[in-house]
Amino acid sequence: MPPDRATWRYRPRRGFWRTKAFRAGALITLLALCGLVILALVREQTGTEGFLVGLGLAVLPVPLLGAAFRWLDRVDPGPWRNLFFALAWGACAAALVAIIANSFATRWIATATADPSSADHLGASVIAPIVEESAKAAAVLLLFLFRRRDFKGIVDGVVLAGITATGFAFTENILYLGNAFGEDQASHSGGLASTTAATFFVRVVMSPFAHPLFTVMTGIGFGFAALAPPGRKLRRVVLPLVGLVCAMGMHALWNSSTLFGAYGFYIVYGGFMVPVFGLLTWLAIWSRQRELRTVAAELPAYAAAGWLGPAEPFALSSMRARATARDFARHRFGGKAAARAVAEYEAFATALAFLRHGAYRSPGATGPGPDFAAREQELLHHLWERKPVAAPALLYAAGATGRMWPPPHPGPPHPYTQHAQYAPHQHPHPHPHPAPYGRPGPYNPYLG
Repeated sequence: MPPDRATWRYRPRRGFWRTKAFRAGALITLLALCGLVILALVREQTGTEGFLVGLGLAVLPVPLLGAAFRWLDRVDPGPWRNLFFALAWGACAAALVAIIANSFATRWIATATADPSSADHLGASVIAPIVEESAKAAAVLLLFLFRRRDFKGIVDGVVLAGITATGFAFTENILYLGNAFGEDQASHSGGLASTTAATFFVRVVMSPFAHPLFTVMTGIGFGFAALAPPGRKLRRVVLPLVGLVCAMGMHALWNSSTLFGAYGFYIVYGGFMVPVFGLLTWLAIWSRQRELRTVAAELPAYAAAGWLGPAEPFALSSMRARATARDFARHRFGGKAAARAVAEYEAFATALAFLRHGAYRSPGATGPGPDFAAREQELLHHLWERKPVAAPALLYAAGATGRMWPPPHPGPPHPYTQHAQYAPHQHPHPHPHPAPYGRPGPYNPYLG
C-alpha cells in the first residue's frame, strides 16, 4: 500500500540511540530530575513562603522576554520543542550546575584564603560568570549538534541562547527574591524601601535582559559558526568559543560593577549594558531582515518553475504581507484552519528558500547535499497541498501591501489554476520538464 501523502515526512534511517523517542525520554528524565533537585535546594534556602513570593515575582518578565524572542524568530520560526528544551535547560539543569558549582568554589576559596569576604567577591566576579555561562552554553551546543537543520544562522543562535538565559534568570530570581523576602520577614521591614522591593526593581525592572544579553553573545558565536562554509571546521569551533568568552567577560563586568564605587553599578549599566543591548538588538533585527532578503532572492526560481505564483516571493519576503495573507484567509476561506494553512505554507516556503540558499548561495557551498532532493521534495509537496488556500491569500496580500510583481511571460495557464486538484508527484502535468524526483511536474531542471 502506498504511503499516506497527507502525512508523509522525510525521515532518514537512524540508530536506536538517535531515535526521537530515546532522546526525548532521556532529556525529559534528566530535566525532570534537575527540576526536582533545584526546587528542593531553592525551597531549602528561601523557605516555603519565600519560595512562593519569589516564584510569583520572578515569573513576570518571562512571558515578555519569551514573546520578544519569538517575535524575532517569526521569519523562519523554529520548533516549539527546541524552545521548551532551551527554557527547561536554563531553568533546571544550568541553574542546578551553577548553584552547586558556585557554592563549592566559593567555600573552597574561603577555606584556602581564610578570607570569606574576598572569596565572595572572587566567586561573584570570576567563578560565577565562568560556571553560569558555560552551563547555559551547553543547551545551545546541544541544539547546534543535534538540531542542526533548525540552526540556520544568527537569529536562531540569538533566540535559543536568549530563551535558555531567560529560564536561568527565572530560577535565579526566585532564589534572590525569596532570600530578600526572608530578610524582610526577619527584620520586620516592609514598604517600598524593603529589600524585596529593591531586589525586584534591580533584577526585574531595570535589568531583566541581563542574563539573556550575556548568553546571546554565545548564541551569536554559534550563529556565525552555522553560517561558516562546510570546509571551515576551525571556524565552527573558534567562533562559539569567542562568543562564550565575550559572554563571560560581560557577565564578570556586570557582577563586578558594585566594586567600582558608589556609582559603579550605574556607570556600567548606562555606559556599557544599555549601549551593548541596543547594538545587539540592531544586529538581531538586521539578521531577521537578511533572512527576508534570502527569501526574496531564492523563491523566484520556484515561481519561474511553476511551483509558486509570480506574486508569492514578494509577499513571502514581507512580514506585513504574510500577516495580511493570514487575515485574508481567516475571513474568506474558513476561519482559523485556513489561516493556519497559510501560516504553514509561509513556513514551508521559507524553509525551502533557506534550503536552496544553503546548497547554492551560501559562502563555500559546493552544491546540494545527499538529502537535498528528498528534503526539497518534502517541502514542495507540503506547499502544493496548501496552495488552493495560500495562493489567492498571498496574491491579495501582495497587492494590498504594495509589493507588486513583474508581469508573467505569456504562456499556458498556471498549473495550479488549471489543475489544482493534481499534486505534482501523483499525476501527469502539462509541463514537459521532469520533476525533481523523476515524475512529470512543473519543475525547471535548471533551478540548480
